[in-house]
This record gives sequence, C-alpha cells and structure tokens, in this order.
Amino acid sequence: MVVIRLSRGGAKARPFYNIVVADKRSRRDGSFIERIGFYNPLATGGEEPLRVAQDRLNYWLGVGAQPSDTAVRLFKQAAKAAAPAA
Repeated sequence: MVVIRLSRGGAKARPFYNIVVADKRSRRDGSFIERIGFYNPLATGGEEPLRVAQDRLNYWLGVGAQPSDTAVRLFKQAAKAAAPAA
C-alpha cells in the first residue's frame, strides 16, 4: 500500500518535515517514492511554512494512496491558504 505521510528532518528542537509518498512498509525517514511538499512548523517572518504540489497530490490520491491524519490536516490548511480571499 502507498501512503502519503511526513518524514522528519532538521536539527534537534528545529523540526522540518517533507511530505512524501512512500510504501507503507518503509521507515518514517527511510526511502520514499516522491517528495510532494514540505512543512516547516517553526517558520517565521517571510519564510513559507507549507508547500504542497497540488497536481501531484491529486495524482497520488487518484491512484489510491492513503494520506495520514496529519497529512490530511495539512492539505486542508494548504487549500485554505491557496483559496483567494473574498
């Protein structure tokens, strides 16, 4: 099974996460199929906290990849940020 989840990077006490498509059997920070975005929870100032390639996300969801709960929350957050303010 293919899953969409976060892979941790960064330094101690400075987390940085890559949003990756991976085989469910691989380790959290192990091999992955494709990197489709990133999440920086400590972004400040002009730094971008979240980026998701929507076209690749839609592709992987279309072929049956299962997102983790945290990934779903971040995708909703990214969609809200990308929507034009009315």
